[in-house]
Amino acid sequence: MQHSLLFNALIYLLAAVVAVPVAQRFGLGAVLGYLLAGMAIGPWGLRLITEVDDILHFSEFGVVLLLFLIGLELDPKRLWALRKPIFGWGSAQVGAVSALLFGAGLLLGMDWRAALIAALGLSLSSTAIALATLGERNLLKTPAGSAGFSILLFQDIAAIPMIAIVPLLGGVGAAGGNGWLGAAKVFGVIAGLIVAGRFLMRPILRIIAKTDMREIFTAFALLLVIAIGLLMQMVGMSMALGTFMAGVLLADSEYRHALESDLEPFKGLLLGLFFIAVGMSVDFGVLLAQPLRILSFVALFLAIKTAVLYGLSKRFEIPRAQQALFAFLLSQGGEFAFVVFGAAATAEIFSPETASILVVVVALSMVVTPLLLLAHDRLIAPAFRGGKQRDADAIEAQENHVIIAGFGRFGQIVGRLLHANRIGLTVLDHDPDQIDLLRTFGFKVFYGDVTRTDLLHAAGAAKAQALVVAIDDVEDSLALVDAVRREFPDLPIMARARNVSHLYDLMDRGVTILERETFEAALQLGRQVLQHLGFGAYHARQVAMKFRAHNIRSLNAVYPFYKDQAQRVSMAKQARDELTEMFARDAEALDNERSKSWD
Repeated sequence: MQHSLLFNALIYLLAAVVAVPVAQRFGLGAVLGYLLAGMAIGPWGLRLITEVDDILHFSEFGVVLLLFLIGLELDPKRLWALRKPIFGWGSAQVGAVSALLFGAGLLLGMDWRAALIAALGLSLSSTAIALATLGERNLLKTPAGSAGFSILLFQDIAAIPMIAIVPLLGGVGAAGGNGWLGAAKVFGVIAGLIVAGRFLMRPILRIIAKTDMREIFTAFALLLVIAIGLLMQMVGMSMALGTFMAGVLLADSEYRHALESDLEPFKGLLLGLFFIAVGMSVDFGVLLAQPLRILSFVALFLAIKTAVLYGLSKRFEIPRAQQALFAFLLSQGGEFAFVVFGAAATAEIFSPETASILVVVVALSMVVTPLLLLAHDRLIAPAFRGGKQRDADAIEAQENHVIIAGFGRFGQIVGRLLHANRIGLTVLDHDPDQIDLLRTFGFKVFYGDVTRTDLLHAAGAAKAQALVVAIDDVEDSLALVDAVRREFPDLPIMARARNVSHLYDLMDRGVTILERETFEAALQLGRQVLQHLGFGAYHARQVAMKFRAHNIRSLNAVYPFYKDQAQRVSMAKQARDELTEMFARDAEALDNERSKSWD
């Protein structure tokens, strides 16, 4: 058995290492690479792996980890703000798609119960494919990404009652008392999660963090996710939904970033394994027996679902440039469809043949999705780009002293100063027009997503003496710092802070050389105002420098408590009172020395 496990691991890793880079090389995307790898090594390919169901169940843990990490990005306030799109947009999508597919099923001669379950199952989309693609393309924070995430979250919630009604339609439902008991168990588990997340998890994480043993912290992070997933499964709920809730409850924890960095590698590997298992699950026997029928079902299913999603995208006020992408992204069948159809076959609502056909339709729709996205990138997206966007520049290995990420107004000042003093620079930015303009003045500027580790490697981050983070967007700035901390822990980072919250987020990541973008300029202007009002130049400078020193001391004093709102407000008031007293003493002491001030 040990040899079998190692052999299987060897096959999975070899298939991924070969197929994914080839797929990426031809612009097909990593997801399609994993799916093709699964087809190649599965029962209908080389037959190197045959235990498809076991692997599929195990690899679903990758989806669980994905939802937990997404939950860590959403604090409860932000999730509450999303309640309207989650339940409004989500119910609209599931309802509209289910209604049309139900009608199509009846027209094809299906029993109404089978048509209803098939329609409900097919209305669900693949959380793994959609979220992995959104993350890969850095689209989670776009309108299409936000709408897609809201709908996927609703689908995970909706899958629970879908699975619950299957035995009722099959005539093998449980008694009403058991139903109420099940609901009470679900409510109890959710309440327990909320209480534990608020009052128990953080003290435990604090104790483990004090051991200063990274592997134990990683082990506890995995233990936490697995335990919550199993607990939710025991009461008949979605493991992914439960771990998502746990992630939300820990979103404002000081250990959030450590949890993210520890679990990210496991998520990537298990998601890849999940896609490989889906590729292996495609039953080519059913497909070869009736290819035209199966392919017609896939085409009809994708056409109905894509049309509904495209129509809803207009109601959701998604920009025109992202509407087709949004529709293609959620057009496939989802992981929970396998569960729904399996339950329907057990309850004898489906015949084994119908269940096999539907499973193949879902699996093939997953395979087709990356091809639809590729067609979108090649045929539809260029019409909205207007020639302004392009592929990332290919950067030959650089060994310059300093890398500047972001070359807007802030980054330009830093870059010009260093360039004037003959400091070697490599500049990364994402504005094509800006880049072309700067190149005419002799700057070496490259286009690309600066959070990509391959781009950072090519830019010479491994040998650079410093990285200047001058990106305008706060989230992108923090994502870059996180990427650099993981890949290049010894690279000194000097960063621009948009505001105090951004400053503290950077300090959380160990960045110590920081400048608030408006602070020094505002201080200089304040000095000019004082001089205009009659202060001597020396007096105005001293007052400004004293204010500067006091402000920096106050920020550093508040930093350990900045997540404690009450303590932060109290310390801010105290700092303001101290500053007022300090200026009053200064004014009294300097009144008699005005003549000594120089102008």
